[in-house]
Amino acid sequence: MAGFAICLTLVSLINLTLSTPTANSAGHTVHLNSRDSNADEYSSPPYYPTPKGGWISNWTQAYEKAHRVVSNMTLAEKVNLTTGTGMFMGPCVGQTGSALRFGIPNICLMDSPLGVRNADHNTAFPAGITVGATFDKDLMYARGVGLGEEAKGKGVNVLMGPAVGPLGRKPRGGRNWEAFGADPSLQAIAAAQTIKGMQSAGAIATIKHFIGYEQEQHRMSSVVTQGYSSNIDDRTLHELYLWPFAEGVRAGVGSVMTAYNDVNRSSCSQNSKLINGILKDELGFQGFIVTDWFGHIGGVSATLAGLDMSMPGDGAIPVLGDSYWASELSRSILNGTVPVERLNDMVTRIVATWYKFGQDEDYPLPNFSVNTDDENGLLYPGALFSPSGVVNKFVNVQGNHNVTARSVARDAITLLKNDDDVLPLKRNASLKIFGTDAGGNTDGLNSCSDGGCDKGVLTQGWGSGTSKLPYLITPQEAIANVSANAEFHITDSFPSDVKASPADIAIVFINSDSGENYITVENNPGDRTSAGLYAWHNGDDLVKAAAEKFSNVVVVIHTVGPIIMEKWIDLESVKAVLVAHLPGQEAGDSLVDILFGDYSPSGHLPYTIPRSESDYPSSVGLLAQPFGQIQDTFTEGLYVDYRHFLKANVTPRYPFGHGLSYTTFNISEPTLSMGTPLSDAYPSPRPTKGPTPTYASTIPPASEVAWPKNFNRIWRYLYPYLDNPEAVTSKADYPYPTGYTNESHPAPRAGGGEGGNPALFDTAFTVSVKVTNTGRRNGRAVAQLYVELPSSLELDTPSRQLRQFGKSKTLAPGQSEVLELAVTRKDLSVWDVVTQDWKAPVNGEGVKLWVGESVADLNIVCEVGGKCSSASL
Repeated sequence: MAGFAICLTLVSLINLTLSTPTANSAGHTVHLNSRDSNADEYSSPPYYPTPKGGWISNWTQAYEKAHRVVSNMTLAEKVNLTTGTGMFMGPCVGQTGSALRFGIPNICLMDSPLGVRNADHNTAFPAGITVGATFDKDLMYARGVGLGEEAKGKGVNVLMGPAVGPLGRKPRGGRNWEAFGADPSLQAIAAAQTIKGMQSAGAIATIKHFIGYEQEQHRMSSVVTQGYSSNIDDRTLHELYLWPFAEGVRAGVGSVMTAYNDVNRSSCSQNSKLINGILKDELGFQGFIVTDWFGHIGGVSATLAGLDMSMPGDGAIPVLGDSYWASELSRSILNGTVPVERLNDMVTRIVATWYKFGQDEDYPLPNFSVNTDDENGLLYPGALFSPSGVVNKFVNVQGNHNVTARSVARDAITLLKNDDDVLPLKRNASLKIFGTDAGGNTDGLNSCSDGGCDKGVLTQGWGSGTSKLPYLITPQEAIANVSANAEFHITDSFPSDVKASPADIAIVFINSDSGENYITVENNPGDRTSAGLYAWHNGDDLVKAAAEKFSNVVVVIHTVGPIIMEKWIDLESVKAVLVAHLPGQEAGDSLVDILFGDYSPSGHLPYTIPRSESDYPSSVGLLAQPFGQIQDTFTEGLYVDYRHFLKANVTPRYPFGHGLSYTTFNISEPTLSMGTPLSDAYPSPRPTKGPTPTYASTIPPASEVAWPKNFNRIWRYLYPYLDNPEAVTSKADYPYPTGYTNESHPAPRAGGGEGGNPALFDTAFTVSVKVTNTGRRNGRAVAQLYVELPSSLELDTPSRQLRQFGKSKTLAPGQSEVLELAVTRKDLSVWDVVTQDWKAPVNGEGVKLWVGESVADLNIVCEVGGKCSSASL
């Protein structure tokens, strides 16, 4: 799940107004200039009814199979598949009911984006932020394959990842590390590769959290409060926050998870504009929409707004046996408040996704339990009385995934500084190692539930986005394995008795942690409130103390995101800095691969590192207030991370995309080739929708949800049955949400396929560059392509936007490789809020395509209609 402290927060039904981004009366995007702008300008227009799934050709076979099954289901079977059975009511963190007559078991849903959470004999892969730092599409895919294979091996139907929300708008946001970086294209490409990898193995991926989920504190609605509202204008929504979700849908993702927060004053789990209008109509999403855990806050309202599955199924107060759906959804069908065709579409989407990925073909059942590590245990721990049995079979699903995990961790390591070529180290170098981040957790491996502590080397953040470590190779162990001259001081207080000689090299390990709001670690409630963007455990002081005593200091940083280094980065003796991000179980070996030069570092920053937190726009700070709903208005618009730094002309300490190597590279011989011409500002008309499954729309007999005779109930388990279904009468006067209608909208012109109009993804231009290793060591280069759009579009647009990247193979000195960087029509477009479509410069006139090794090091520029040349910013 996007997770949550089970039973610590009470979620209530809050009757929210449906809302989402709008244009002003003139049809132009509302641009806000200050944080105090009137949040009342933000609302979400209603969008009903829910578009039906099944009209995309590559889903046709799965929908045909689903149609045959759903046509013969009873009302109870249909409702069963839409509703979780309740918290602690099965082996998984969430599971639906079943339809066993058709071979459909309880569908198992599990965290996390980096591994199967709270299981055994699985791989703890590097976190998303680490994956983004690789800038390596092949590794992104390979990690996805590993995740999917392990999910399937454990009997997990739906693995809840990848995460692309948060985007990283708030540098202190607690869960930024679960996603891939502070850029929509980096997130989109990494997510698409991850999804393709996961689903190639048969597991269903869930892209999350949809949408505007940028802060941990005050995220949830409860009986006493309302989750914050992310107020986002239409253009910003499309060009930043929706971008990676669109690419995930285009990649064929099976499931989308809604966020906890509101968007423009409407809860994400029942925001009809977001779910019906954007996801299912404009983006053509064919799978199912699932809530985050306890993010379901309404019954009929959420159903009509397009929600398909409720997790874990519980109502306002967990583990009481109440639900907004389950038996209540059965009641809503019988009394006519929810159309039968809506329920049919919900179930068809779920079953079609199950078929789409071959889960009807000997897919294993869950062979583990999140509730206990013991072999035997309660089958339904949430029940007062529960039968027992074998719940853990200890199936080892790791295979050779440690190889992928180590490769990702290694190729993500980002070298920021290397004065005097102090790195790589010689194996006989005299080393003094400092910092608890070099060692292990003194309380034992996995001793902190869901990673909820910062003890030893930081391998992942905390919360539901974690996975148990099957083992951990610490930096201390790995260094000791290759060096006989290493002296370890696993403490965050610099020892006064340490002796230093001129030949010594000090390696100082520091970190910065964050996580999910249900756990507070060292006064940080998820977001980095107490620590800010500085190192934890007085890490800055540890570096300074080492720098005073040693003439050569190497700093190794494990961090969830940007970390301010100004207290020590310019000290003469601080010669080298490595950011190792969040490496997972292979923390030590992956680092040693780089430290001692077996590999050259090839990672690049997936975010900007500032000199001061005040360098960011004030609107991206964390928000808190004692009463009322927080209105978090995204006044900075498109100017997040490096986009802001460029516009504000602020030089960061290290720019987005920065990363050094032990060798050097030259990017040369650029050529620009044209693909599909941009002969018109707007893409060619969208394809028409294909047919969707049809069913009888009559209300089924009430007897279909009567309790079966001699049924053995589990107390608090969520069932679809009613005690007296025949007594349910029509509710013709039901107060439907404002704007509710059964009349379908015209097909959005920006739609037409998964991810949008297929014409948007035509390759418009391709830039080919030759990358040559001009140094003396082997290494891999990353070429990054940024787009500069012309002023003729008459819109305020960031001067540089990452749109594509490529990573070379390992090049020997003097060796070259040609990388091809293709950009699509959409890559060159802006969202036109008037036409509600993507607009590009005709023929690409005025477009510049910049290529280089970071956003601040772009030495190639290709002008559309002109030629490519060397350039400097």
